Order: sequence, then C-alpha cells, then structure tokens
Amino acid sequence: MDTARYGRDFASLQFAATTPGILELVIANKGRLNAATEAMHRDLAQVWRTVDLDDAVRVVLVRGEGSNFSSGGDFDMIERMIEDETTLLRVWKEASDLVYNLVNCSKPVVSAIRGSAVGAGLAVALLADVAVAADNARILDGHTKLGVAAGDHAVLIWPLLCGLAKARYYLLTNKTLTGAEAERIGLVAVAVPDAQVIEAAFDVARTLAAGSGSAMRFTKHALSNWLRLAGPSFDTSLALEFLGFRLADVREGLAAAREKRRPRFGGVPDAS
Repeated sequence: MDTARYGRDFASLQFAATTPGILELVIANKGRLNAATEAMHRDLAQVWRTVDLDDAVRVVLVRGEGSNFSSGGDFDMIERMIEDETTLLRVWKEASDLVYNLVNCSKPVVSAIRGSAVGAGLAVALLADVAVAADNARILDGHTKLGVAAGDHAVLIWPLLCGLAKARYYLLTNKTLTGAEAERIGLVAVAVPDAQVIEAAFDVARTLAAGSGSAMRFTKHALSNWLRLAGPSFDTSLALEFLGFRLADVREGLAAAREKRRPRFGGVPDAS
C-alpha cells in the first residue's frame, strides 16, 4: 500500500499501513484537539475517492492523533467563512463532498473515537460503517451552539441511527453525549473503555479485511441506500447551515467559543 502517495496528495492528514489491507487515516492538529483546518477539511472531503479506487485498500480505520478524535472546524476557518463569500461557497461544496464521498466509498470504514468528537470531525466518525467509541468520549454536534443549523452529517444519519426523538433532543439542545450513552441509543456501534478503543477498532477492521471484498462492498452499497434516500433532507440542512454563516448569530457563537463562555443569542444566555 502506497502510504507515501496518500501523504503527498493529502498532506494535511497522516497515513499508516501496519496491517495488510488496512489503511490507517489519522486526523492530527497538535495543540488544537485535532481541529480541521481548511486544508484538512478539503482533504477529508476528497481522500475517499482515492481510497475507493485503490485495490490495495480493503478497509480504512480513521482516528484522531492522541487522546481526541477531532474538535471540528478550527476558528480561523469559521471566521473566513463568515467574512469571505468565496471561502463560504468552497467549504459548502467540500462539506457536501465529504459526506457523499464517504457514503459512496466502496471500502468499509471503521472509526475509533476517543475524547472530543465535534462538528466536521464527528461527521467522519459517525458516517463510518462501524463506529467504536470510548465509553467516556464526548460527542457533540456543536452547530446550534455556534448559531447555525445542524448541517454537515446530522440530519442525514442521526434520525436513522438513534430515532427522530433523540436526534431532535440532542441536535436542538446541543447537549454532549458520552460514548456509553451514544452506544445505548444506537448512535455508535460499540463503546469500550478508552484504553481499548484503538485495539477494538482494529479488531473490527481486521475482521472486515479478512472477509470477501465483494461481499463487503456490495453490502455497504446496499445499506448506504438508506442514507441516499435522506439526501434531499441533508442537502436542505447543509444549505440552511451555510445560510446561517451570513446571519448575526454565528458571530456571537464564534465569539463565545473563542472566549470559552456561553453564547447569548438574542440576549438570552445559553443554559446548556
């Protein structure tokens, strides 16, 4: 497996291949809880097309560097989206590509979720075919707290995974779930103690890599039709999210996030 090629083509991400057939994709942004920079957001959108065509890859295991998965889009990228129309439109297209390219990638994807998983990082974590989370992981969609609609992946897959009532509750209130609670409601497949997450994810990846490649690909393709059926709802949510980047609330949401305080939308403090 040519991990050097992946490193050249998607330089914001890290790659390894210590197990035959398994490509390890690592989200890394040291000191920033692996927040997604503009380059990383672009690479996370496009890498799945290359994986899809790479015969050497049977399974992808995606994780964050160290003890966190990803804290979502970094503040600098969000500020540029607010201020610059060209950036906003480009990231909108990338956000759509990230979701659809991952859903349409023929190779199974396993995610290993430790620590914080938020926003765009959470989209990758939960769109994986098998999500393995630490029981103390902190899962948060994050959009409504920022002051924009829950776009990205959430409207596409949360109602299918955990039901509409739970999706409404967590996406509207923006409350954090632990990995254990996420497993209980069906948002992730497996929750294990934090120290066991990586090995548990590799166990799943090795099982998938050892199976019939065509059976894995065809089963994933058929199961993904459930997500494709929700495509119009996802497209609407994404458009409404990016509309929000042109409204006043997102400026307050970003200021609150930078200052590590609760936002005050309409003068009312966040009670979460």
